[in-house]
Amino acid sequence: MSNAPNDLAQDFPDKVDRIHQLKTSNGRFARLYDEYDELNRTIHRIETRVEPTTEEAEEELKRRRLQIKDEIMAMLDGTDA
Repeated sequence: MSNAPNDLAQDFPDKVDRIHQLKTSNGRFARLYDEYDELNRTIHRIETRVEPTTEEAEEELKRRRLQIKDEIMAMLDGTDA
């Protein structure tokens, strides 16, 4: 567990330009990016014990974050536009 949540640019440093391009040109990507960012921040607050929750709720948030990340990765790779 780190002191700060990673963002997608940190996870995919070789795709920073593509992330920016899609954020500004693709509404679906922008919505997924924003949802991923919000989930990531929420999960970080839970992991650092700033925001209490149940283990089940935390796991559900993590599953949703992974699902979104998979969708984003597919869009970055051009396999889902």
